[in-house]
Amino acid sequence: MSNKEYDFNKIEKKWQDFWGGSGLFRVDEECHKNKFYCLVMFPYPSGTLHVGHGRNYIIGDVVSRYKIMKGFKVLSPIGWDAFGLPAENAAITNSIHPSIHTKNNIKKMKIQLERWGVGYDWDREVTSCSPDYYKWTQWIFLKLFEQNLAYKKKAAVNWCPSCATVLANEQVVDDLCERCDTKVKQRDLEQWFFKISDYAQRLLDDLETLDGWPERVKTMQANWIGRSEGARINFNLEGSDKTVPCFTTRPDTIFGVTFMSLAPEHPLINELIEGTEHEQPVSDFVERVRGQSTIERTSEGTEKEGIFTGRYVINPVNGERVPLWVSNYALMGYGTGAVMAVPAHDQRDFQFAKKYNLPIKIVINPIDNDTALMPDELNEAFVEDGVQINSDRFDGTPNREAIPEIINFFEEKGIGERNINYRLRDWLISRQRYWGAPIPIIYCESCGTVPVPEKDLPVLLPDHVEFKPHGRSPLDDVDEFVNTTCPKCGGSARRETDTMDTFVDSSWYYLRYISSKDNTQAFDSEAVNRWLPVDQYIGGIEHAILHLLYSRFITKVFYDLKLTNFNEPFKNLFTQGMIIKDGAKMSKSKGNVVNPDLITDKYGADTQRLYTLFIAPPQRDAEWNDRGVIGSYRFLNRLWNTITSFEEHFKNILDREIRPEMFPNETKELYRQTNITIKKVTEDIEKSWSFNTAIASVMELLNKVIDFSAELRDQDFNDETVVNDFNVLRYSLEASVTILAPLVPHICEELWEILGHNPSIFSVPWPKYDEGAIAADRIEMVIQINGKVRSKLIVPSGISEEDLKSLVLEDKKINENLDCKKILKTIIVPNKLVNLVVK
Repeated sequence: MSNKEYDFNKIEKKWQDFWGGSGLFRVDEECHKNKFYCLVMFPYPSGTLHVGHGRNYIIGDVVSRYKIMKGFKVLSPIGWDAFGLPAENAAITNSIHPSIHTKNNIKKMKIQLERWGVGYDWDREVTSCSPDYYKWTQWIFLKLFEQNLAYKKKAAVNWCPSCATVLANEQVVDDLCERCDTKVKQRDLEQWFFKISDYAQRLLDDLETLDGWPERVKTMQANWIGRSEGARINFNLEGSDKTVPCFTTRPDTIFGVTFMSLAPEHPLINELIEGTEHEQPVSDFVERVRGQSTIERTSEGTEKEGIFTGRYVINPVNGERVPLWVSNYALMGYGTGAVMAVPAHDQRDFQFAKKYNLPIKIVINPIDNDTALMPDELNEAFVEDGVQINSDRFDGTPNREAIPEIINFFEEKGIGERNINYRLRDWLISRQRYWGAPIPIIYCESCGTVPVPEKDLPVLLPDHVEFKPHGRSPLDDVDEFVNTTCPKCGGSARRETDTMDTFVDSSWYYLRYISSKDNTQAFDSEAVNRWLPVDQYIGGIEHAILHLLYSRFITKVFYDLKLTNFNEPFKNLFTQGMIIKDGAKMSKSKGNVVNPDLITDKYGADTQRLYTLFIAPPQRDAEWNDRGVIGSYRFLNRLWNTITSFEEHFKNILDREIRPEMFPNETKELYRQTNITIKKVTEDIEKSWSFNTAIASVMELLNKVIDFSAELRDQDFNDETVVNDFNVLRYSLEASVTILAPLVPHICEELWEILGHNPSIFSVPWPKYDEGAIAADRIEMVIQINGKVRSKLIVPSGISEEDLKSLVLEDKKINENLDCKKILKTIIVPNKLVNLVVK
C-alpha cells in the first residue's frame, strides 16, 4: 500500500494555479450555443467571509463546474457591491477613507474566495464604487429621468437616527433599520424616487412566467406589490372647493360612514387646522404619533387614538356631514392616506368610535336575521357578508352583489370610480450620505432642475470630505463639488448632494458583466441578448423583495427602451438557507462566527466545501457542527488512501476493457452499484440540488469499493479475471472522483492524475450510467390488496422484506386503494407477489 500523504495545502495551490493558468472559467463572448450563465449575488465587501457566506459561493461553483462537465459554455463572473453605509460608518469610527476601507476588504475577500477554489472569470470583475461602473449607474438614472420615471418630491420618509440617512420602505424591518436595528422615525424631506409603481401590474403578472423561482419568493413579491380592487371616492371638504379622495375595498359600506380618518402624515392637515383653535392640539398629536413606529400604530393591541380637526367632509351618496379626524391607525402608505370610517363593519373603526362616542350606523345585516341589527346590539364590528340595509336603492341586495352596482352608481354621479390600489410605493433612492453614486442632477435658478449631460458623466465623488454624523450629506460641505455651471445656460448652479441607494447599483450589475471593460456603453445589447436572462441565480431569501424586485423593474425599463429583448433578468432562482451556530445567525456580536480560514488551514478547502454541502439540503437552514468537519476530512482521506494504494496498478495495467461476461457476483454488484450511484447523483443535482444526498450516495459506494478492494489487493494481477475485477474497481473509483469533482475539485483533479489521466477532470464529460447494468437482476412483482391486483413494482432481485414493504407502501396506486384501511397482514411470495390483507 502507498504511504502517499494527502497534502491538501500543496494540492489545492497546485490546482488553483492550474485553473487560473488554463482559463477554465474564461468564456468567449461570441458563444452562441450551449451557454449557461451561472450567477451568485455579488458580495458586499464587509471585511472577511465566514462559513455561512461560503455556502452561497460554494453552491454556485458546484453548479458552474457541473455544467462545464455537461458540455455547457459557462459564464461565472464575480464583482463587488461596494457602496454603502458600513464603509462610511467605518470612516467615521476609524478615520479611514471609505475607498481605502473598501479596497482593503475586497483584497481580503478575494483571497478567501480563491482559497475555497470557487472559480470565476476574473477578467469580468466589477466594483460598483469604481467610476467606470457608477458612470453607468448615473446613466441609468438619466434614462429613467428622460422617461419621467425619476422624480423629486417632498415626502414623509423613514429616517434612521443612527445611520443619519433615509431608508426605503423595504429597508425597514419591524420598524427598525435593517442595518443597525435602530428605531426608525418619520421625517419630511425632498427626495428622489423611481416610479416603480408604474410597473406594479407587470411585476405582478410576470411572476406567473417565473417557473424556475421558488413559490415562496413569488408569494413574498406578490404580497409586497399588494394589489387591491375597489373604488376611489371623492368627499367634498365643507366650506371649500377641495375634495378629499379615499380608496376603499368596501364600497358596499359607503352609506355607513360616520367619520373620516386622516393619516398623521397627510399633506392636507396643516391647511385644515391653520389659524384655528385646533391647530396646536392637532399639531402636537401629529408630532407625537409620527414618532411612533408603524407596527405600534397598526398593532391589534394598540389603543386607537385620534383628534378632531374641527372640519367636515360631505358623504357624496347621502349628503351627510362627516367629521374629519386624524388617527394613529391611518397610514399614508396605503390608499390615499384618508380612510372612510365605517365603525359598524370595521373593527378598528368600531374601537375608535366607541372611544370617542362617534355614531355607528349599520348598513349590512346578517343574511339570516329577520330584523335589522341595532348599533347597541354590537359588541364588535359585523364584518361578515350579508344584505344591504339603510343603503337607499341598494337595500335588500346581497352586499357582494351590491359592490359593482354601487361603483357604477359612483361613476354615473361623477363622485368616484373603479380603482386598483397597490401596496407597492415608489422606490425612494435618495441617501444623505457620501459613499454612493452621486445623483446626476444640477439645480439652476434660471433653468430649474437640469440633468447632467451624458458626455459629462461620471459625476465623480470628491476624495477629500469630512465625515460628520449630522444627518446631512457630507457632500454639502464640499464647495468644489457643490458649485458648478449649468449645462443649459452656463450660469452658476449647484449639484444635487444626495447619493443613490446602493440597490440601484445592484439592480443592473448582471448586465455589466457581459462587457465589463466597455467604456462606451453600460452594456452591449447584442451580447446581453445572447447571454441573458441569467440561467441560474443564487442568493439569500433576504433579497426576495428588495434586490430581486428592483432588478426586475430595471430590466423591464430596459426592455421598454428596446435595449434588451427580455423583460425578466433571472430565469431560475435558488435561495440557499443560512448556516447558523448555537441556534442563531452568525454574527460578531453573538460571538458565534466560524472563521473559514482556520478550517482551510487545518483541513483544506475541499473539507470545508464537502461539509458545507453535506450539512443539510441547501435550501434549508443548517446548524454548523465542528465534529462534522472532521467527518468530512476523514471521508476525503479514505478516498485518497483507497486510490493511492493502487497507484502502481493504475500505471501498469493499461488494458482497461471491462468484460461483463467474466463478472463474479461481487464484481457484478459493484458495477451495478456504481451505475446506480451515477444515476442517483445526477438526478439529485439536476432535479433538486440535493448535494447532501448525492454525497451520501458516494460515501455508500466508497464503503463497497473499500470492501471489494480489500479482497482484490492480494490477488495475482497476471490473472485476466483479477485484471477484469481491477478494471471494475478502477471504473468505480473514476466514477466516484468524476461525480465528486464539482463538489471537491482540488482532490479530484489530483486523484484523476493518479488514476492515470491528463488534466483537467473538467474536460471530461459527466459520466453516463449503464441502464442495462441497473436494470439487471430486477424483477416485476405483483402487488395485491385482499387478493386483487392493484399495482406492479420493478424491484431489485434479492431485496429485503423490509425494503420491499417500504416500496409497496410508497406506491401511489396502493395508497389510493388503502384509503386509511388497516393492514392486518402482509404476505410475500419471493420474486412474485405481495398481498396486503386489510380491513
